[in-house]
Amino acid sequence: MNNHGVFNKKANLYILILSVLGCGLFILFGDLTFSYTSIEWTLIISLVVVNVLCKHFTILIPPKGNSLGMDTTIYLASIFIFGLEITLMILLGSIAIVALYRVTTAWWKHLFNFASYSIMIICSYFTYTLLGGETGLISFSYMHSYFFSMIVYMLLNIMTIGVFFWLISNEPLLIIFKTFLSEAIFSYLSILVLALILGILLIHQPVIGILLFTTVILMLSLAFKQHFNLYEQASKKANRDDLTGLYNHGYFKEVFIDFVKMKNSQPFSLAVIDIDDFKKYNDYFGHLQGDDLLKFFGSLLKEGCRPYNYTYARYGGEEFVILMPDTLGKQAYEFLNGLRKKMNDTYFKGVEILPQGCLSFSGGIVSHEGSVYNTSELLDQADQAMYYAKAQGKNNVHLYDEEDVVQKNLDEEKEIELLEQQVRIFLSKDVYTYKHSKRVFKYAVNFAKKLKLHEHESKVLIMGALIHDIGKLEIPRDIINKKGKLEPHEWEMMKKHVTWGKEIVSTNKELAHLLPLVELHHERYDGKGYPHGLKGEEIPKLARILCIIDSFDAMTTERPYQATKTFEEAIEELRRCAGHQFDAKYVPAFIEMIEESIYFEAAATNE
Repeated sequence: MNNHGVFNKKANLYILILSVLGCGLFILFGDLTFSYTSIEWTLIISLVVVNVLCKHFTILIPPKGNSLGMDTTIYLASIFIFGLEITLMILLGSIAIVALYRVTTAWWKHLFNFASYSIMIICSYFTYTLLGGETGLISFSYMHSYFFSMIVYMLLNIMTIGVFFWLISNEPLLIIFKTFLSEAIFSYLSILVLALILGILLIHQPVIGILLFTTVILMLSLAFKQHFNLYEQASKKANRDDLTGLYNHGYFKEVFIDFVKMKNSQPFSLAVIDIDDFKKYNDYFGHLQGDDLLKFFGSLLKEGCRPYNYTYARYGGEEFVILMPDTLGKQAYEFLNGLRKKMNDTYFKGVEILPQGCLSFSGGIVSHEGSVYNTSELLDQADQAMYYAKAQGKNNVHLYDEEDVVQKNLDEEKEIELLEQQVRIFLSKDVYTYKHSKRVFKYAVNFAKKLKLHEHESKVLIMGALIHDIGKLEIPRDIINKKGKLEPHEWEMMKKHVTWGKEIVSTNKELAHLLPLVELHHERYDGKGYPHGLKGEEIPKLARILCIIDSFDAMTTERPYQATKTFEEAIEELRRCAGHQFDAKYVPAFIEMIEESIYFEAAATNE
């Protein structure tokens, strides 16, 4: 639904047809002579008043703020006790009063609601009578009639509203129905129980019953409203960053994942921005003033995004993210660059000591225009673009382009050289791990070519292969160099190298993209690996590939705690464990690469 109440032609036609059908059924089955006794009029007016109160005092249910409609309770109870004509009269009176005090609501919405309720009430009534239910009493023997009457009412409600949402959105009809049904079933069961209680009260003590029911509804409404407000306050606190008041990392990830699932065919852009030289400012002025700068930056970000339907958050430290629905790359670039210039022109105490001489940030943008992406991949690409912007001198915005050769090869040789320096530390502690890391690195270079991986994936795999065992630096020398089998407690310590490796690598923000390979290269495809017991495609693709490479070299190389296999034996082991320990999709290609290399070496030897 848009702001002007104008829909597509199909939606407008649907509203017209349903309105005509509902009003026609009301005229056909309702009593338009209004020939009721004074007692019946008293009951009708009383229930209309209660019904209007129910529409006003709804019962809010966390976490989504869905409301439990007590008007349905009155309609069902009236069907069971008074029959169809009085129930329809209660509906007519209720809609008329609501239309009078909700004058800002479009007239066709009131008509649409009236028609929908008419259809639901009439069909529910005939379901009740056809299944043997009698009006005027509540009996256990009619329980099936009550139940199916409620089911018909609920399904018609879901169908009428669901089809409408389907016509005005791009969501599949089945998904809409499933969502509505999962949210409605327990609410309607509660409504049925309350309808039966109200029915019993109307039979035996109608005046007291109506007063009691009204009191209960008002009390429940107030109690649930307080409960919902407390829930919202707690949720907001949990979803907000304490310092800046923006959304936090965890909440943004949830929103982003849900957004991509629901909007994978719609264009959007994602931006990652990082305050330039924040550490220098923080070290110079202290953490308190550094916190004030973060708050100030957050307020400028909020102000800049306010006119748009953007979701923004503090992602961690001095890093922020912005999700921009219905925004193409060029538009996102213009927005973010404009925001950057505005921040340059906004003074904050002490920013003149920074290299840029002003408050600035570097931003990276990735644009999604129809193809399906993994959220982690999108965040990684935006992060790459942001680091590229920093490498160009900071105070810059860069739009990610996977075909940009300069971007792809930026500082790759320097990064690998840095990692090799860290791996060389093993020479003084464990020559086995050093040689193993170098061999796995070489395998990764060749396997990346064999698989024709995207250049960024190749880079991550190769660099991750080189540094994947860095956590073994934390393992005592007597354990890492032990001859023979490790004791259980020693093996448990050995397994911790993936966690320690993650901690070591995470200290360097520029190597964050290597963390999954360092931490997860010992996860197994069947879920029996460590440290988290991830299974199948829960394990990142490159970690699954690295697991094959690492395991093959571990099997074929003499190590202090494991027997050595020949290449042929290791290949057979890979085949045997494909689909269990290893991802079967990549095992054949790795075996083919190894066999080709063996043949090449043999041929070179013969020459």
